[in-house]
Amino acid sequence: MAVPKKRTGHSAQGKRRSNWKATKPELTTCPNCGAKVLTHTVCTACGTYKGKVVSRKSEGFVEETKKEEVKETKKAKKSTKKAEAPVVEEAKAEVVEEKAEEAAVEEKKEDAAEEAKEEKPEV
Repeated sequence: MAVPKKRTGHSAQGKRRSNWKATKPELTTCPNCGAKVLTHTVCTACGTYKGKVVSRKSEGFVEETKKEEVKETKKAKKSTKKAEAPVVEEAKAEVVEEKAEEAAVEEKKEDAAEEAKEEKPEV
């Protein structure tokens, strides 16, 4: 493995590092509000990018995402299920009432049959 014979001097080290320096970030002005903005980024003051509203900070922001549409459809499905639930309960109540009516009719038939037996004279 190669090993240097002597240490590198300060001037040689400085010459090597002369091009290693920080650069100023490119700034532009926002066409909507005139604030200084980094290039290719959303304006932090007004929330626009390339003349379009993209941030919640801006006044005309309307969030249109698939997630919200999915949530709305789920809510609609839930609301229809909730609307159907009372109908099911009403249907159950009607079935119970019908059974009660059938039981009352059967009791009347049994009573009538018993009365008929009592009325018949035994021969």
